[in-house]
Amino acid sequence: MTGAIEFEVNGNAVSVAVAPTTPLLYVLRNDLGLRGTRHGCGEGDCGACTVLLDGRPITACNTQVEAAAGHQVETIEALGETQPPHPLVDAVLAEQAGQCGYCLPGILMRAKALLAQGGAPSREQIAAALDDHLCRCGAHNRIIQAIATAASGGGA
Repeated sequence: MTGAIEFEVNGNAVSVAVAPTTPLLYVLRNDLGLRGTRHGCGEGDCGACTVLLDGRPITACNTQVEAAAGHQVETIEALGETQPPHPLVDAVLAEQAGQCGYCLPGILMRAKALLAQGGAPSREQIAAALDDHLCRCGAHNRIIQAIATAASGGGA
């Protein structure tokens, strides 16, 4: 182990004393107590652990924490911390888009990055952005509709 690794999580400066090769997911969940980011496949294939690194979606399970040093990480917790909550939160609730909810944090972080690009993405663009996320619940249509609703300024 070397010195502390410093970065920002959801707008707060953090410093962790872990091995630089520790997966970012482990640091978020175990060291920082941010359990909203899910552990799925552990190989970066399912998208459950998607977070934003400087606004760009990454899979936290296969990203070493040293990659976050000096950068901004945003987790699913950030979407509900603002007042009012991010429009995606209201839209997911209004569209009843969450079923089991396991994959939803990663999906919403990718959706946030998509919406940050501006404009109202088409259904096809939303589906393409979510293509790498595995979800077994069958709530895809409601999730896509919720993202479209958030993009258009709707919500609860």
